[in-house]
Amino acid sequence: MPTLNWIGKEKVINHHQDVPYKILEPQYTFGLDNKTGNASENKIIHGDNLEALKSLLPEYEGKIKCIYIDPPYNTGDEKWIYNDNVNSPKIKKWLGKIVGAESDDLSRHDKWLCMMYPRLVLLNKLLAKDGVIFISINFKYEHTHLKCICNEIFGERNYLGELTWESTTQPINSGSARFGLQQKVEPIVFYAKNKNNINGFILEEIESGLKYPHTGVLGKCRFEIIEKSDAGGYQRDTMKFEILGQKPRDGKRWQIGIDTAIELEKNNRLEIVDGLVKRAVYPEDELEKRKFIPFWSHFSSEQVGSALNGKEILNEVMGEAVGFDTVKPPKLIEELLSHFPKDAIILDSFAGSGTTAHAVLNLNKYDGGNRKFILVEMEDYANTITAERVKRVINGYGEDKKAVKGTGGDFTYYELGESLFLDNGFLNEDIALDKILEYVWYSEAKTPFTKPKEDYLLGSKNDTAYYFYYQKDSLTTLDESFLRSIKTKASQYIIYADNCLLDQSIMDKYNIVFKKIPRDITRF
Repeated sequence: MPTLNWIGKEKVINHHQDVPYKILEPQYTFGLDNKTGNASENKIIHGDNLEALKSLLPEYEGKIKCIYIDPPYNTGDEKWIYNDNVNSPKIKKWLGKIVGAESDDLSRHDKWLCMMYPRLVLLNKLLAKDGVIFISINFKYEHTHLKCICNEIFGERNYLGELTWESTTQPINSGSARFGLQQKVEPIVFYAKNKNNINGFILEEIESGLKYPHTGVLGKCRFEIIEKSDAGGYQRDTMKFEILGQKPRDGKRWQIGIDTAIELEKNNRLEIVDGLVKRAVYPEDELEKRKFIPFWSHFSSEQVGSALNGKEILNEVMGEAVGFDTVKPPKLIEELLSHFPKDAIILDSFAGSGTTAHAVLNLNKYDGGNRKFILVEMEDYANTITAERVKRVINGYGEDKKAVKGTGGDFTYYELGESLFLDNGFLNEDIALDKILEYVWYSEAKTPFTKPKEDYLLGSKNDTAYYFYYQKDSLTTLDESFLRSIKTKASQYIIYADNCLLDQSIMDKYNIVFKKIPRDITRF
């Protein structure tokens, strides 16, 4: 497979392993009764998204069903609030530290690739085995580069395709426009964690006696059953549908064979309740035959709104213009997210004004779902705009005839805290013990941590018991006295401590592996 090379690649290709693991520090919870100190399952995180993604691994690796990101397009524009240029001070500082003096010679494209590569690697780790990542980008600048590095990170075979969104309906006064090119659409590139694990929904369009696979998923669109009739020789019986508020090409209606519908319903693959198509999943062998694409191939501004509509909605929510000139409309993100389970976890690590959370809350209100969102925003407006927008969507906004009822919901707002490890390699003793235990257990078991009742026990997995014999203010020693305190029976023991005084014969007898704190704690 062809790969892309650029200045600085060798410095960032494995940089995710060197990113410091920082603790998420909750600042406040909105929408919940805080008397019990509970945190919401929804998160808004202020901080470097590279470090934030690393901090999410112990709890979320392999659990994110859908990632949507809208990274800087690298247009060079620094005049608006969402800096679309990799020359921002924070990125320049990071590049200087990671790439070194060589960073002074980087082109804009080199810098963008250095910034994106390790973030995409961590996003890939967070994706569930049947998860999908969507990336909005611009055709003119980094589109080709993005596909090259995504092929390298996610695998070319897991490329699912591209959607297009009509971002503007206005004439474009640009250099390309002068040559007759009006780029009014933006691509949304999407990849699966593993293409073989993706199950989709499909409806077919019948037009001029030919069969076309419709590229939309029946997730939340409302359909009306129009009639049952002969399909003009194409299929004996069909059930015709009409998408309320939308029409297929040339005004034709959507159709699905009655026999097929009955079979799908019998196999729990089709559900229609009060005219609402809840689910319509074709058998796997049918999907194989169809070279199936599970989404609309194009979103018009009429269907989902334009960037201008997105800006207007944001300003309506905030009650004033807040300086974002191009904003994704919530409806666009809703259409992407609606194809995933109602309890899916949605991640957006370039959160901007918070459109993704807005879309999640809208969907949950619409269909009673329990989707969760995780937003990461590194800029200083994370609380004043990103989180504030989500608060207003939850509570409702606008007045009189323009009032919009709140969606309900909640979230916890976090700042990135201190690193777990100090520069000298020692554990940061200012970090809460449960966070240290969470990290060590994850480094061993790759599963979320649940504190056992037994002192110093991290947990058991595959008949191996893990102990972390650690005390903040004193050294610990693995000796026979500590062995006698162990209550969990296992075939093997992995025990962390500051020192070990056990004879090798005893360690062999009880299958004990000693790991020295902090030397032998894995850095992931």
